[in-house]
Amino acid sequence: MADPIVYDDFARIDLRVARVVEARPHPNADKLMLLQVDLGDRQKQIVAGIRAHYQPEQLVGKRIVIVDNLAPAMLRGETSNGMLLAATSGEKVVLLTLDDPECLPGSKIK
Repeated sequence: MADPIVYDDFARIDLRVARVVEARPHPNADKLMLLQVDLGDRQKQIVAGIRAHYQPEQLVGKRIVIVDNLAPAMLRGETSNGMLLAATSGEKVVLLTLDDPECLPGSKIK
């Protein structure tokens, strides 16, 4: 278990609903995938280590949960402007997704 944090630490994380509009393998990394996500008022790119667990066509159209205010990072020559949330169960990686169509891209997770 991780060390406890105070509420103020958690409150700084901006979790949002994002819709995947494009997914493709990273050209310079076997484990990474490039995702273009829609946040309602803007789009951004996220680089995620999910290539062994998902095919690009499985991701397009999914509504996922992302950390929207993570500082940009350069990963194997591509900029990642956020982080998606996923769970691990044994060897399996499962994206956190939303199934209610009324939960629009950009919605804040509270």
